[in-house]
Amino acid sequence: MADELQRKIGLKLLTAYGVGVMVGAGIYVLVGAVAAEAGVWAPLAFLVAGLIAAPTALSYAEFSTRIPEAAGEAAYVAKGFAAPWLAVLVGLAIVLAGTVSAAAVLRGGAGYLTAVTDLPFDPTVVALGAFLIVVALVGVLESLWLAAVFTVAEVFGLALVVWAGFSVEPVAAFTSPEPIVWTGVSAAAVLAFFAFIGFEDIVNMAEEVDNPTRVMPRAILYSLVITSLLYAVVSYAAVRAVPLEMLGKSEQPLALVWTQTQGGSAVFLSLIAVAAALNGVLAQIVMASRVMFGLGKHTSWLSVFRHTHPKLGTPVLATVLVGFGVVVGALTLPVADLAEVTATLLLSVFVLVNAALIVLKRSEPEAPFRVPMAVPVFGLIASLGALAITVGAKL
Repeated sequence: MADELQRKIGLKLLTAYGVGVMVGAGIYVLVGAVAAEAGVWAPLAFLVAGLIAAPTALSYAEFSTRIPEAAGEAAYVAKGFAAPWLAVLVGLAIVLAGTVSAAAVLRGGAGYLTAVTDLPFDPTVVALGAFLIVVALVGVLESLWLAAVFTVAEVFGLALVVWAGFSVEPVAAFTSPEPIVWTGVSAAAVLAFFAFIGFEDIVNMAEEVDNPTRVMPRAILYSLVITSLLYAVVSYAAVRAVPLEMLGKSEQPLALVWTQTQGGSAVFLSLIAVAAALNGVLAQIVMASRVMFGLGKHTSWLSVFRHTHPKLGTPVLATVLVGFGVVVGALTLPVADLAEVTATLLLSVFVLVNAALIVLKRSEPEAPFRVPMAVPVFGLIASLGALAITVGAKL
């Protein structure tokens, strides 16, 4: 067995991967919830959420050039705090978050598919999961190309929603908006922040990226900018076309935009939502298996995962283990519980990564890509605030 990943990924494919992960995670379900909090100011809430995510994304971008490794967050924390045990804990948290997140998305995607095809739920989950595991095993290039196809489908669906939202006369609440209420926009921005989770997955592909010190920070920033603009335009079209009381209560807000403006069925949007779900699941399986591979370098008891197939160049054992966990989670656990666990774990990791960069910038200021010290400081504050709100909501 080999122990090196193959460097096949360029800037365009890595950016498409990042966009696909983020778009698949949130926009198809979150628009209504954000509109319920912010009203017609929902587009502003998404832009504010992008600004909240930006400092942490920039911290990841600098770290990705300092330490271009799989298991990125674990390596960052290990370097910043000189605490190997904490690094392993962070790496395992990322694996767990990726597995749990993929399980939630797989469960949701299977639900969309069974609703429009009458297929049985459990066999559908198993079949979709097995298919994605095989794709992830075949090769990273093949996995990311399929993810890119799914991303194109997602963005096409969003483009149709935008067209539909702009094809009708605006609703009364849009033409005569209520004054902006910043408390509502702030609450909506915290909610919308979770639609940006996914940029952190990019750094765990570092050992398969050609020229990572140049490509990694660009892919992270391009993904964040593209996704922020997509979210703002889509939410603008939604609040323009649909009364807020309907939009805020809908569990399928983008399908509602279509049926309200064009009439007829929105089954095709459900099928695009399935593509978005498959994209998210595939991306998380690929990411989490690379973290397991990277952790094998840092601790002997995980070294069994530090191997790749001699021909395919993929970490076989890690991929199968993560994929199996995703399928089991999708079959047995409620989506709400899965989503809460994911959010708490990732925000905790964001806090540690920003803190680690603050420490490292003081001792080793030079890096191929550098951001001002204020960036990780603000990222730390924003992540702590979002984590406090998330944990407080459960109490």
